[in-house]
Amino acid sequence: MTVEFGVLGSVEATIDGKRVSLGHARQRGVLAVLLVDVNRPVSTDQLADRLWGDRPPKQARATLHGYLSRLRHALAATSEVVIGRQQSGYVLTTADTVTVDLHSFRRLVAQARADDDDRHAAALFEQALSLWRAEPFAALDTPWLNGVRDALGQERRTAQLGLGELRLQLGQHIALLPELSARAEAHPLDEGLARQLMVALHRCGRAADALDHYRHTQRRLIQELGIGPGRALRDIQTAILEQDTTLAPPSGTPAQQTRKPAQLPLSVGAFTGRGAELAQLDDLLSVKAAEGKAGPAAVVISAVSGTAGVGKTALAVHWAHRVRNIFPDGQLYVNLRGFDPGRSTVSPGEAIRGFLDAFGTPSARIPPGLEAQTGLYRSLLTGLRVLVLLDNARDAEQVRPLLPGAPGCLALVTSRNRLTSLAAAEGAHLLAVDLLAPGEARKLLTERLGTLRVAAEPGATDEIVARCAGLPLALAIVAARATAQPRLPLAALAQELRQTGSPLDALDGGDLATQVRAVFSWSLQAMSSDAARLFRLLGLHPGPDMALPAVAALAGMQPERARVVLAELAQGHLVTEPLPGRYAFHDLLRAYAAELVVEHDSDETRRTATHRMLDHYLHTAHIADALLTPRLNPAALSPARLGAAPGRPADHQEALAWLTAEHRVLLAAVQQAPAAGFDAHTWQLAATLTTFLDRHAYWQPLVAAQTVALEAARRQGDRAGQADAHRSLGLAQDRLGNTHGAQTHYSLALDLFGEIGSHAGQARTHQHLARMSRTQGLQQQAFDHAHHSLEHYRADDDRAGQSAALNLIGWGHAQLGDPHRALPHCQQALELAQETKDLNGQAHTWDSLGYIHRHLGQHQQAIDCYLEAVDLLRKTGDRRSEAASLRCLGDTHHSAADPEAAHGAWSHALAILDEIGHPDADELRARLGAETASSATPHSDRASRQP
Repeated sequence: MTVEFGVLGSVEATIDGKRVSLGHARQRGVLAVLLVDVNRPVSTDQLADRLWGDRPPKQARATLHGYLSRLRHALAATSEVVIGRQQSGYVLTTADTVTVDLHSFRRLVAQARADDDDRHAAALFEQALSLWRAEPFAALDTPWLNGVRDALGQERRTAQLGLGELRLQLGQHIALLPELSARAEAHPLDEGLARQLMVALHRCGRAADALDHYRHTQRRLIQELGIGPGRALRDIQTAILEQDTTLAPPSGTPAQQTRKPAQLPLSVGAFTGRGAELAQLDDLLSVKAAEGKAGPAAVVISAVSGTAGVGKTALAVHWAHRVRNIFPDGQLYVNLRGFDPGRSTVSPGEAIRGFLDAFGTPSARIPPGLEAQTGLYRSLLTGLRVLVLLDNARDAEQVRPLLPGAPGCLALVTSRNRLTSLAAAEGAHLLAVDLLAPGEARKLLTERLGTLRVAAEPGATDEIVARCAGLPLALAIVAARATAQPRLPLAALAQELRQTGSPLDALDGGDLATQVRAVFSWSLQAMSSDAARLFRLLGLHPGPDMALPAVAALAGMQPERARVVLAELAQGHLVTEPLPGRYAFHDLLRAYAAELVVEHDSDETRRTATHRMLDHYLHTAHIADALLTPRLNPAALSPARLGAAPGRPADHQEALAWLTAEHRVLLAAVQQAPAAGFDAHTWQLAATLTTFLDRHAYWQPLVAAQTVALEAARRQGDRAGQADAHRSLGLAQDRLGNTHGAQTHYSLALDLFGEIGSHAGQARTHQHLARMSRTQGLQQQAFDHAHHSLEHYRADDDRAGQSAALNLIGWGHAQLGDPHRALPHCQQALELAQETKDLNGQAHTWDSLGYIHRHLGQHQQAIDCYLEAVDLLRKTGDRRSEAASLRCLGDTHHSAADPEAAHGAWSHALAILDEIGHPDADELRARLGAETASSATPHSDRASRQP
């Protein structure tokens, strides 16, 4: 008999896997006290004190006696646990086979500390820490238990530190970094944890962040404890600044990979059949391994006759999980949506950008243009062994840029097409996946429903297999329905298929002779009316996935109700939840939902639901965009429809997180909205995305979105929409290096903004033109645009905008060697930026002021300004500008005859430049090597950093 007690979380007991009812909180508290001192007597007075503290009830002993009596009764099913009465009190005695998670944790930790094998010791630590389910004694609140809880928390943190040290010694800093970051945020005064995080950041190529964390920890220690960091933490800071080789990762650890992606979707829990196909894939890998390579250049899994739902993805994901240990440097995954019914396919550029993000590549390091991005992607894979799963590809052209060039990597591609050109040109191996044979289909049902149930109704099973025609998606849905109703005869399911079935034309234009629509239909009929309605409405969503608040807006439901209904759909395999709170479904189901919503819901219902959804996205994005840059929007929004319930990000960080999670959905909505007749939403939504897409170097998606926005605004005859689209297209073309195209769009934007009298629009466009002109060396033209920008911002009473324009003017004067004339402009700019809480504007203005004061010979004032700029730029995440300000800070320290401070600032700047792959890194590295030179050349080319 297996008996297990748990206190590292809620107080629990199980006997042979079945939970034991332990009664109310006080009674569970008695058991917790006895378990802490298991097999040792606890006096009655101790029990009372530990349970009630200094406020026991009048009949404490009698009450305890009752609690203990009921606990004995609850545990009566086992003889391996005895609660005995002794003269000195009570004792809970257990046999050797009984486990208490608290004592198991302590035993495993002790074994880990005594083990000389780092890997085995790390495994013991992990096993010990895995026993923690939550805070000990959850929901119990007594002074004694609270004290034990605090002590156990310290034991846990000590064990985590021990495990962290071992994992760093084993070279696992990449995988360890997210956990260290989260724990350091929760325990900011833990110097041991701070030291480990700094080492991990440094080894991941993020020395600048390591130094940032040191300063943050130092500041917190001084503020809260009145002491500075200890010797160990100071030594780590010195080692990072001096690039001490003792901090390098253990030999054999990848030096260039800052993150280890693990993007594979969850594998199918009861994967069945496909033995021949799996063997072919294994053989291909074995052959290449014999040749000294990790795997073939590409394997294409293609479905016969374009069949959807045949299980291509399930096969690929299942096999990828089986072999992922052969690819220790990570696994990449993207659903290319080549046959998405909404036609929102993923472009090669978008897919590569996702891969670069997965490796932690900073946006400043990502070049414009697909060819250059492909080159960077393949360079990152050089020397690594990475598995790349490209799912649901439309054609070879969509796939080619995503194929790795490194011989140790493997690309696995699924498609409804055979992609024979990849076999001819790239040497890919083609593997056809057919419908399941009757025997495999029966095995699939057996795995999911159990042998007894299938064997009890062989005729009904055969009919279900025949009517599902060997299509795994259909069989999975039948199995889900049968599992949800264990008493429902399989014959009843077969009868439903027989009655509702009719030959199904392939949803993708093929000639699949099966009845998938029938399976979908009766599966949906088993759902509640709310679930069926929501499923239909999901066919209106642009994809690729949906967050809960957006689903609620689409359906006009409260979020909690929507969550319940989505759970019902997920239980029936009609939607999935790939990430907590985000939902998606198979493209066959998406197409079916799109059919149903047209068939069963009126035009007005569909339009109202779409309107709510677009309002939700538009108004949330509008608020988020305003938090990123507090300047007036040239167009006001109509009120959101009732039920749209837009989100309200509270600050810059929440706004950035929301846009990061939703920008692909928003881009898809921009593409889909015109077809639904929402042209105004199209250009307004695109306008809210401009700042985010620009700052994150998503310039090609910005071009695509604004092109659609321009067409929508033209159809509507909306000159404000056209003007804003031209302005954003000018910005994107400027970033991509197409100066002529940028100038054309900027000119059209100015004309249109002028016609409608939009000072805000003209101001922002002149601001862009000022920055572009200065980059081209056209100083007078830049001044003219900056002054025009200021005039229009003043006319619109946009004080944050005035700040940006004044800073541009001041910076221009400083660049031309006139700091006295520059100073009042930038001082006024700073006042306005602070007044409007524009962090980005404040940062760039402090940087300008630092440059001005330095050239006025006021070194300490310049240093103070640069430090303010660096602190703000770190908060806004502008790494390129932070490095430039640090470099100028180093220049100023050098001019002030403080070589040690100059070396520190330059080293910090170099760490950031190396992190983001900036071309200025080599120049600064050489300069650091010759820092004893008598003077330093000021770094003044900042035109590209101005907002």
